[in-house]
Amino acid sequence: MRTKLGFWALVLSIAATTAGCGSPPTAAIDEAKTALDQAVAAGAGQYAAEVLKAAQEAQVALEAELKTQDANWLKTYTNATKLAATAKAAGERAASSATAGKAKAKAEATAAVGEAKKLLADAQALLAKAPKGKVSAADLAAMKTDLANAATAITDAEAALGGERFADAKAKAASAQSTATTVKTAVETAQGAKKR
Repeated sequence: MRTKLGFWALVLSIAATTAGCGSPPTAAIDEAKTALDQAVAAGAGQYAAEVLKAAQEAQVALEAELKTQDANWLKTYTNATKLAATAKAAGERAASSATAGKAKAKAEATAAVGEAKKLLADAQALLAKAPKGKVSAADLAAMKTDLANAATAITDAEAALGGERFADAKAKAASAQSTATTVKTAVETAQGAKKR
C-alpha cells in the first residue's frame, strides 16, 4: 500500500511539474509582438532598417521555438521565454533607433532647406547686380528662370518637410542648392570678366 501511495505521489508531482512547463509564455510573446509592431509604426523600416531586421529575426526565432514546442509531447517553454525577452528588447531597440533616425533625417532636411534658401538669396542678389554688358539678355532670362525653379524646389522641399518626407525634402533642397550655386558661379564669373 505504501509503495502504491509513493508511486501515485511521484506521478502527481511529475504531472504538476510537466503541466507547469507546458504553458507558453503568452504575455511575453504578446509583449515581443507589440514591441516589433511599435518599431514598424515608428518608421524603423525607413530610419533603422538594420536594427528592424535584427528584431524581425528575433521574432522569427521565437516563432520557430514555439512551433518546436507545440510539436513536442513534453513541452518546455524556458527557451521560448528567453527568446521572447530577446525579441521584445530587439523591437524596443528598433523603435528607439527609428525615433533617433527620424530626428536626424529631419535635422538634415531642415538644414538643407535653410542652406538652399541662403544660396538662393545670395544668387538672386548677385543676379540683380549682374553686369549688363557681360551677360546677355537671354542668359539673364535663363538665370532668372533657373532661380524661379530653385525657389519652387525650395517650396516643394518645405512641403515635404512638413509632411515628414525628409529624404524627399533633402533631395529637393539639394537640387535648389545646385541650381542657385550654378547661377551664382555664372554671375561671379561675369563680374570677374567685367573687371578685366
